[in-house]
Amino acid sequence: MTAAVHATLPMPVDSLAAEREPTPPGKRREIPPWQDALFEGTTRFFALFVLGSLLAILIALSIAAVPAIQKFGFGFFVTDVWNPVTKNFGALAPIYGTLVTSAIALLIGVPVSFGIALFLTEMCPAALKRPLGTAVELLAAIPSIIYGMWGLFVFAPFFGDYIQPLLTKVFGNLWILGPLFQGAPNGIGVLSAGIILAIMVIPFISSVMRDVFEIVPPVLKESAYGIGCTTWEVVWNVVLPYTRVGVIGGVMLGLGRALGETMAVTFVIGNAYKISASLFAPGNSIASALANEFNEAADPVHSAALIMLGLVLFLLTTIVLACSRLLLMQLAKGEGKNT
Repeated sequence: MTAAVHATLPMPVDSLAAEREPTPPGKRREIPPWQDALFEGTTRFFALFVLGSLLAILIALSIAAVPAIQKFGFGFFVTDVWNPVTKNFGALAPIYGTLVTSAIALLIGVPVSFGIALFLTEMCPAALKRPLGTAVELLAAIPSIIYGMWGLFVFAPFFGDYIQPLLTKVFGNLWILGPLFQGAPNGIGVLSAGIILAIMVIPFISSVMRDVFEIVPPVLKESAYGIGCTTWEVVWNVVLPYTRVGVIGGVMLGLGRALGETMAVTFVIGNAYKISASLFAPGNSIASALANEFNEAADPVHSAALIMLGLVLFLLTTIVLACSRLLLMQLAKGEGKNT
């Protein structure tokens, strides 16, 4: 009887608390403070190393270009004469050729890349998505000299025989566009170089666009489709606003590739130090000028002028990156105001 009474009595509160009390965790292994300090110092070194490398390149180019700066001054940037015999050098023609070919590459490459990325992410059948995406990415693995050889021996003859006469016939008599499409249709020139550059930058821009398009949450696109939006309306009003930072980054990546491309441009641009209104005329770029003449520049002023061209290309790419960052900052501020 006593045992039964004890069995029905509730357990003391202290006993319940003792049973519910969790087992204390094991003792945490102490991490030596030098490991955190080593990790922080290593990462800081890597970050400063990149900055230091950029500054070292800038300083080295500036010092090597001093003879050209002292002799030509600001006139170096506004003169299109390049004559190693008379030691008279000007960077205007290479700068013009670099900017024009890069602009042509973006005018052609960005819409095509956008179409490729849009098709692969929104409209491509599942069975073709991977093969087509792989094929586009393989274009980025082709060496630039192969593009140049193909451009010189295959594209240039076809372009000069069929495309350039057609462009002259269609646009040659127009008031504004006419001068751009006049001249001898020899297949070699600024326009040919720009088209080759466009083919080269398409895989870079389209790959970045495709990747950023794929990270858009499906619920956003499905909601837009659910209220009756078309594919174009979904892309324009949902996908692009969500991914425009990545899209701009991809365009800037392609522009950087176009500005610094050397071998492919050297094969098809014509390598002539002159500025012409016609896109059919031969021209030159900073990278092609360096590739053609740096090994033969025996005179110190000639070498300094070429190094000055390299410094100009370095500054051009820096300015492009800075402008892209400023654009992204302005877009971010606009988003804050709109919300």
